[in-house]
Formats: sequence, structure tokens, C-alpha cells
Amino acid sequence: MSRPEPRGPVAPLPPGGPVPPDAPDGREAAAVRRHTVRRASLALGIGAPVAGYLWNTNPHHPGQLLLPCPFRWATGLQCPFCGGTRMAYDLMHGDVAGAFHDNAVLLALGVPTVAYVLVRWLAAGLRGQRRPLRLTASGNAVALGIAAVWMVARNLIG
Repeated sequence: MSRPEPRGPVAPLPPGGPVPPDAPDGREAAAVRRHTVRRASLALGIGAPVAGYLWNTNPHHPGQLLLPCPFRWATGLQCPFCGGTRMAYDLMHGDVAGAFHDNAVLLALGVPTVAYVLVRWLAAGLRGQRRPLRLTASGNAVALGIAAVWMVARNLIG
């Protein structure tokens, strides 16, 4: 028994298999790509001058024009992000040991996590797929738990 011939033009399957039913059409995918490139360009346009300023401003020396931590200013305690500016400066200058000393948890967990999430967001956006930047409830609980334990530990240890 032979199969009937399809009527009308048949679209070829895309490479990689069939398209999922919720996949964006060509115009929507192009709009997502443009939006992603705009947001990434804006972040790069803001981040590059800030990194350039930090490159030439050593936060380890007092008297530099940098934003102080409002939590530390108000309480005298270090927040989970205290040392982040010094850590970024040290990383830009290749001093990984100094960066680890400034904020070990932010360097070991925060930087790789943020890099992973941003790379996935950018890759999906350039493919024309929407990937919102958000944490699940369990992700929020884990992040807040790690931050709380780190803040208490670093203030008790000194």
C-alpha cells in the first residue's frame, strides 16, 4: 500500500529535528535577537567605562572615589558583597589569591553562577529564544541561605 502524496508545498525539516510547537516564528526570533543584542550592548556600554575607572582606581588604598557599602556604613558589619569591588580590581590585575582573600564566596560561587546564567541567556537570545533572567523559589532560598551563612561567618571570624 503506498502513501498518499502530500498536497501543496512541504517545508523541509530544520537541522536538528522537528520544531517544537512553542518555537518563535522568524519575525519573533529576529525581534528577540535584536532585543538581546540591545540589552547586552547596553550592559557592555555601562560596564566597560566602570571597569576602566576601577582599573585605574586601587580600592585597597584609602581615599579613592568609590561607593562605600551602605550596610557596613550603617552597622559596621560586612555584608555578603563587601570586598566585591576589591575582588573585581584584583581579578582585573590577575591577582586571584588577593581576590579570594577579599571575598572568597563571591569569587568561588557568585562569579561562576552569574557567568553561567548570562552566557545561557545570551546564547538563547542569539538563537531567537526567550530565556528570562530569574531564580526559582528554591534558587532564591539557596542564594539567601549561602549569603546569610557567609555574612555571619565572615563577621565572626573577622
